[in-house]
Amino acid sequence: MARQRLPIIRASEMGEYVYCARAWWLRRVEGREPAGRERREFGVALHNRHGRAVAGSRALLVLGGLLALAALALMLLGR
Repeated sequence: MARQRLPIIRASEMGEYVYCARAWWLRRVEGREPAGRERREFGVALHNRHGRAVAGSRALLVLGGLLALAALALMLLGR
């Protein structure tokens, strides 16, 4: 007799269940998707774009600090 594999429940699903057990059941058991999928996907795209902008600003901040240190070194050593 073959053993039946239990379904994998991810941490995000547990969070969804804690937030609203009915919504989790409708998605997991009934196979329904909540309304507003396009709006959610747009929000995810906006968050990803913002994340890239934040990473870019951090890189520019580091570059600015290095350039300021280089300028200070040139001023001190140039005397």
